Amino acid sequence: MPFQQGSARTRQRTVLLVGIVVLLVVLILAVVLASLLTHGKPEVSPKMMKWKDRGTTKNLQEVILGRCYNYIMARYPELGDKDCLKIWESLKHAFIYKNPCNTTSEDYQPLMELASHPIPCNKSLFWSRTKDLAHRYTKSNENFLTLEDTLLGYMTDMISWCGDPSAPGINYESCPKRSECESNPTSVFWKMASKMFAREACGVVQVMLNGSTEAGAFRNNSIFGSVEVFNLNPDKVSAVHIWLMHDIGGPQSESCSGHSIMRLRSILEERNFTMTCEDNYRPVQLLQCVQNPDHTDCQPCANATAAP
Repeated sequence: MPFQQGSARTRQRTVLLVGIVVLLVVLILAVVLASLLTHGKPEVSPKMMKWKDRGTTKNLQEVILGRCYNYIMARYPELGDKDCLKIWESLKHAFIYKNPCNTTSEDYQPLMELASHPIPCNKSLFWSRTKDLAHRYTKSNENFLTLEDTLLGYMTDMISWCGDPSAPGINYESCPKRSECESNPTSVFWKMASKMFAREACGVVQVMLNGSTEAGAFRNNSIFGSVEVFNLNPDKVSAVHIWLMHDIGGPQSESCSGHSIMRLRSILEERNFTMTCEDNYRPVQLLQCVQNPDHTDCQPCANATAAP
């Protein structure tokens, strides 16, 4: 009888062990099956969208932060209360992980509020197709500021950025051109920044246009012609001075009496602005002649300084 009782206990333990093993096998199979059902196909990350323009500037965060700190600490310390980290985060959240063709002005509104600052009266200089010349002039004459001389413009000038719904949320390979979709991150940003710059202008404002372009010095579809001119405030701006510059050695396609300038005059006067226009504003022309001192277009500059 003791032997039979021992055998019965052995069989019970064996059955129990077998049951446990079967249960473990079932659990393992269930886990494997669940994994197969969930990840049966290899996971393929969505591909980045492909566009025709250059991708996001490498090390974008470092570039933005570096320019921001340089602006508020070295150039304009009176703006020291600006929070560069918050400004960067606001810019990033405006486009990261988003379809770059679905950008809205609301995406950038927090950034505009964080980075905006007053523009002194009589210092605003607008430009169209004269970017390099306008910036050379503001560097040599601190009495004027272009949009790119403000904090917003200084941080983002010549920089590209766009997002993508797939990881890492930023497309470093390509970004859309305006011709591919108008509501892309940089186009929307510059329109908003230009609008804010125009609204801040007061006193006498200057506009530098290119009289050597065949398309006309004033173009309705330019940022100045479509955004800035319509956001100047007649209650704040007393006059608009046009500097119509011609390229040294280039064609003089239009003068202050030209068709597009007359169109601009009509728009401004309809909005109750006083407008003046000057061909080849001398201080700017002298700057052009620094790089072309021997060109015949610059001879009057040389004669003006010659002894009688």
